[in-house]
Amino acid sequence: MTAIKHALQRDIFTPNDERLLSIVNVCKAGKKKRNCFLCATVTTERPVQVNVVKVKKSDKGDFYKRQTAWALRDLAVVDAKDAVKENPEFDLHFDKVYKWVASSTVEKNTFISCIWKLNQRYLRKKIDFINVSSQLLEESVPSGENQSVAGGDEEAVDEYQELNAREEQDIEIMMEGCEYAISNAEAFAEKLSRELQVLDGNHMDLAKGHIKALQEGDLTSSRGIEACTNAADALLQCMNVALRPGHDMLHAVKEQQQRFIDLREQFARRLASHLNSVFVQQGHDQSSTLAQHSVELTLPNHHPFHRDLLRYAKLMEWLKNTDYGKYEGLTKNYMDYLSRLYEREIKDFFEVAKIKMTGTTKEGKKFGLHGSSGKLTGSTSSLNKLSVQSSGNRRSQSSSLLDMGNMSASDLDVADRTKFDKIFEQVLSELEPLCLAEQDFISKFFKLQQHQSIPGTAMSEAEEMDGGTLSRSYTSGGPQTISSEKDMIRQMMTKIFRCIEPELNNLIALGDKIDSFNSLYMLVKMSHHVWTAQNVDPASFLSTTLGNVLVTVKRNFDKCISNQMKQMDEVKISKKSKVGILSFVAEFEEFAGLAESIFKNAERRGDLDKAYIKLIRAVFVSVEKVANESQKTPRDVVMMENFHHIFATLSRLKISCLESEKKEAKQKYTDHLQSYVIYSLGQPLEKLNHFFEGVEARVAQGIREEEVSYQLAFNKQELRKVIKEYPGKEVKKGLDNLYKKVDKHLCEEENLLQVVWHSMQDEFIRQYKHFEGLIARCYPGSGITMEFTIQDILDYCSSIAQSH
Repeated sequence: MTAIKHALQRDIFTPNDERLLSIVNVCKAGKKKRNCFLCATVTTERPVQVNVVKVKKSDKGDFYKRQTAWALRDLAVVDAKDAVKENPEFDLHFDKVYKWVASSTVEKNTFISCIWKLNQRYLRKKIDFINVSSQLLEESVPSGENQSVAGGDEEAVDEYQELNAREEQDIEIMMEGCEYAISNAEAFAEKLSRELQVLDGNHMDLAKGHIKALQEGDLTSSRGIEACTNAADALLQCMNVALRPGHDMLHAVKEQQQRFIDLREQFARRLASHLNSVFVQQGHDQSSTLAQHSVELTLPNHHPFHRDLLRYAKLMEWLKNTDYGKYEGLTKNYMDYLSRLYEREIKDFFEVAKIKMTGTTKEGKKFGLHGSSGKLTGSTSSLNKLSVQSSGNRRSQSSSLLDMGNMSASDLDVADRTKFDKIFEQVLSELEPLCLAEQDFISKFFKLQQHQSIPGTAMSEAEEMDGGTLSRSYTSGGPQTISSEKDMIRQMMTKIFRCIEPELNNLIALGDKIDSFNSLYMLVKMSHHVWTAQNVDPASFLSTTLGNVLVTVKRNFDKCISNQMKQMDEVKISKKSKVGILSFVAEFEEFAGLAESIFKNAERRGDLDKAYIKLIRAVFVSVEKVANESQKTPRDVVMMENFHHIFATLSRLKISCLESEKKEAKQKYTDHLQSYVIYSLGQPLEKLNHFFEGVEARVAQGIREEEVSYQLAFNKQELRKVIKEYPGKEVKKGLDNLYKKVDKHLCEEENLLQVVWHSMQDEFIRQYKHFEGLIARCYPGSGITMEFTIQDILDYCSSIAQSH
């Protein structure tokens, strides 16, 4: 919501001279699919106008547009529906009743509270608030709190003062230059009166109240700050008044100008000293709140600090325009002090994140987590303790795609990965509003929005990261300038938040150490946050920093894929046991299943698709390699089982970029199933098969089929003798031995035994029908038949399958 509010202020309300105070995400009651935002705004020019503005996304969804605006004075009733129970619904009664449903009760309550405060402050007519909790309605802002304190409008008492020698000389010179100075004293006096009007009124005469405010004004209260601001502006007007030619030579004018210079320098010193004290004091107050965040994965809120300092924003602008050296000194001091404060907060925050990731306590001492650098100083064995609780389920394969680094992610269950994902998302979600809020404050407080180029030092990226100052320096080429306000803001943010990028990189290294598959979560999360930050401001510190870290995450992801491919190439199989489903085939299934759940609707889907192509081709090659090297399990079985598993995985996951690989896997499975069936079944009726091969050879030589029975070696008697050798009992025994042989070859996990057995049954019946056909054609009318039927074959196969 912070990012959206920032974007709305920048794109919609700032160009319209409005300030966005509160925002609520709503939809019309009964139409929950069309969301929009209600915004409470005030104009930046007086008299202040208060509005409720409806903003919605464009039809294309690439930007927001202002749709409807209502003046707050036209609002009659705010109905919160229920003052006790949480309820996201509320009504606004303008010219008609508008019924809304907020995305959350918290947003609704915050918006209604803001409307109430605006009503109390700006409207004489009071709005009726019904069904609203009394806790949301604060007391009215005192009428004098926000009123301008003009100060010093009283008239100074004129007192007679004798001319000094310098003033007498000035008058004599003026009289010499005016011919009628003595002859027409009245005309001369009138001329003097006209020319000295520059010293009258508020042109070069600063009111006593303003002088007192500059010298003694209270810089701690809102009224005092406003009085000092008015006085400083009045002083600047007096100093910048346009003088007529010659007036700058008047002694009185010079004295007045010097008094103004002295006042300016005195007030600038007082203001700079006070603000430096505020920086220190606010920092100490902020440090006192760190304890409550030490056990929670949250960062302290700097909003109160920013709110108090923004009271001095106009004075900072005055200082920037009148004494840039002190303004620059304050800028440097702010960066120096705040960078130390943020570094303590952020390092403590990341330390908590690391402890939560590893599941350790007592500041991570158990696993050697020292300091906030996140370095793991413990031994490899201590790292492996993170997953020993489920070591009983450890896979026995000699190589595992999930066994990356020093830890086996196969030992980490879904809950562990989900926990890591939530922690990493929480880290990014806490950092994002922190950086945006600080950037917004810097822009407003140091008044960088109004200047496209200010004096400064052009620094290299290395100097910026090393905390280079923003003070003006001169090289042989003359003074350097910063190209724009965005460069200035980015340099300040880089100095203040210099620890964020290394801390994020340390956290990423730890996550990768725990489980290399965490790189998938990090790639998706980091990509989303980079995309969000770039939509707000592609050149901001947040966008740049997250973009740099994303490069590291992508590098870890690529390394994870490369390691998997390397381990596939190095896999070794046992010579004494059957192969079954290869470890890298099963783990590709696990990887793909996990990746599909993580990358669902992700911005960087293309990275995963490229990885899929690399991995699946490596899997195909490695399966072929293992199948060729297998001694215990036939090559066709290794190919058939593993490609069947791959095909089933790709069919279930429906990965569009692997559609052609899915078809290829199916074809390989089918081909090797058929090859194995034919090879294993062979010729179960071997002698009968040889007999009919001889018959077919005679036919091929030109003997007619019905004349084959006249051949001595292939007469009816010889045929009956061969058929007698294959009674049903022997056929069943042969099939039973074949079933046992196939059972030894196949693994249980793929469950292909019945599929293969059914294919063998079909192949046996095909051979049986072929023999029957030859008997019918070559021995017509002989009445010779096999001693078992096709139904007998079906019964044998079914009985054998059931018995095992």
